[in-house]
Amino acid sequence: MYRFDKIRRLRNKEDYESVFKRGNKTSTSEFVVLHQRTTLKTARLGFAISKKAIPKAHQRNRIKRLLRESFRKQTLPPVDVVFLAKQGIDLKGNKVLFEKLSVIWDKLAVLYEK
Repeated sequence: MYRFDKIRRLRNKEDYESVFKRGNKTSTSEFVVLHQRTTLKTARLGFAISKKAIPKAHQRNRIKRLLRESFRKQTLPPVDVVFLAKQGIDLKGNKVLFEKLSVIWDKLAVLYEK
């Protein structure tokens, strides 16, 4: 019930390469978001969070958990989304990040409406 199912994840190299090569880019102060429409019936999420941007593993894991939880609660059109984190995001609180993510989800929903 509360799982992040495999069908909602970007799982292989080809999926990521497609988004990196052909995807559109949206930037915020915390994230760079790459996104593109997909032929599947569901939205999928991927991460590219580097050690350079967030040096501590527990902080990278916290950011990924927040992204997954926020994504899981959304109803998005069929779109592939990859998040890249910017430096300093690990200093932001969970509440601030959830608010920023809700703005991103709203933008993507409007952008990819049928």
